[in-house]
Amino acid sequence: MRIAVAGATGVVGRALVPVLRAAGHHVTALVRDPASVDADAVLTADALDPSAVRAAVAAARPEILVHQLSALRSPTAFESTARLRREGTASLIAAAREAGVRRVIAQSIAFAHAPVGALVVDEDAPLYLDAPDPGWAMTVGAVADLERQVLSVGGTVLRYGALYGTGTQYSLDGPFATALTRGRYPLAGDGAGMTSFLHVSDAAQAVAAAVESAATGVFHITDDHPVPASSWLPSFAARVGGPPPRVLPAPMVERMLGWPAAHQMTAQRGAANTRARATLGWHPSRVPEWTT
Repeated sequence: MRIAVAGATGVVGRALVPVLRAAGHHVTALVRDPASVDADAVLTADALDPSAVRAAVAAARPEILVHQLSALRSPTAFESTARLRREGTASLIAAAREAGVRRVIAQSIAFAHAPVGALVVDEDAPLYLDAPDPGWAMTVGAVADLERQVLSVGGTVLRYGALYGTGTQYSLDGPFATALTRGRYPLAGDGAGMTSFLHVSDAAQAVAAAVESAATGVFHITDDHPVPASSWLPSFAARVGGPPPRVLPAPMVERMLGWPAAHQMTAQRGAANTRARATLGWHPSRVPEWTT
């Protein structure tokens, strides 16, 4: 099968391309800048340039277009990623329609739910569109827009949990680990907020499963064990050789680390992967080292 991967040089894209090629697919990497990526073909296009995206997708002639675009390493990560989710998705969808692409598979996030109801929710739970933090409200709004656009063409949305592994925020040698090692990342309040994690390699395998499946819709792609911050944060700190995180009132943590961090630790919902297991035939193979 001919597959084009937009965002092939991101943390999931780099893991995904060799998985797809090993399954016998012809993979074209769509990248913004010329880069070294182990694909059958590499085409350059800025996702925010609709004409360039149309030309690249037309040249790739894919049956399936995989959307893995993000800008999480940007100094303006929230704003840049929100723009990619809105405008970049629109460019990809328009190009896919024009090129006769059979299906679009796009990444989303599994931690944008409103803090209501059960602590672990399924894909039908409401998103936190009215979050009090402007940055998070913008993020969730852009996620909702991406999902609406993809579903409008009968596509597949894969909501990833908090990614860990090489190149991610939760890598054992990354900035988050460094902050914990230095005792600079406190635990907010009771730490009841839930996080569903996902290893990068499991994210890649989920995309591969979605490629082979005819199923469409929204799927949580998360590990099997949503955990509260009161459990995983001290365990992560111990894993990287840091002191136990100080327990501070949530408003103080919000002032120190920002609203999203405090929300994650106090009110965030975990995400059940039951639908992905049953419908896509996918299951996670990795468990975070700090939760075992």
